[in-house]
Amino acid sequence: MKTIKLRSQVGEDGILHLDIPVDIKAGELEITVTFESVKKDFLDEEDLGSLEWQNFIDKTYGCLADDPLIRYPQGEYEEREPIE
Repeated sequence: MKTIKLRSQVGEDGILHLDIPVDIKAGELEITVTFESVKKDFLDEEDLGSLEWQNFIDKTYGCLADDPLIRYPQGEYEEREPIE
């Protein structure tokens, strides 16, 4: 038995999606899920920063999929003498 503890966000639709890596490629697992609501008052600054960063990633992920960034030519680099 292996225990994994993680913190995740519930979507606006009230559904929690979990992506959990396991060591098994194919097979059957018995899974028990226990969840508890997290109050921001009790989070330390590091956890709060992590949640804010995750929220930012969730909101902006894929926003440029239809309008990809273009890297224009960077010009020629100067030739330097080798260091001896």
